[in-house]
Amino acid sequence: MLKIGLTGGIACGKSTVAAGFAELGVPVIDADVIARELVEPGEPALAEIARELGQAFIAADGRLDRVRLRDHVFRDPMARKRLEAILHPRIAAEMQARADRLDTPYCLLVIPLLLEAGQQSLVDRILVVDCPEVLQRARLAERDDADPEQISAILASQLERERRLAAADDILCNDGTPEQLRDRIDGLHARYLTLAEQAGSRRPE
Repeated sequence: MLKIGLTGGIACGKSTVAAGFAELGVPVIDADVIARELVEPGEPALAEIARELGQAFIAADGRLDRVRLRDHVFRDPMARKRLEAILHPRIAAEMQARADRLDTPYCLLVIPLLLEAGQQSLVDRILVVDCPEVLQRARLAERDDADPEQISAILASQLERERRLAAADDILCNDGTPEQLRDRIDGLHARYLTLAEQAGSRRPE
């Protein structure tokens, strides 16, 4: 089965694009969803986070204090690396396991940090959802009520747009109307079905 890795910069529309593929019947495996499941109370990853980063990030109800942890790792690169070392291998293993259970021409693996985490080996092709930076800034301001300084800091913390685009096998520019986006998704869907069929025909009996 063909595995398409969907990634892209913040506020470029990864979730919207993934939902568009899901409406076409494509299985979507989302790294962020798995990450949330892995830190539920009782999960080993949550205990390891408390041990490595501190009990202060566990709320009174035993759940992860996501806001506090996010703010902390954003300011502390070493803490972010420790958190990623706990979560990324577990996320990758679970995504692979879920993909292995599917029986479809192709599936979508939504991995926002696909390139930053070096997880290219999980996928056969990389689809980058992209849009101009000015549009990213406008969406962040509207979505997160972020000020220009916060937005600049967020964008600076991500992989450079040029490097992300250079790593792409396919680029979906999400800078137009919903109808234009749907047409672009439909075009990629047809392409991936063809590629999956070609890959299947090359496999030995």
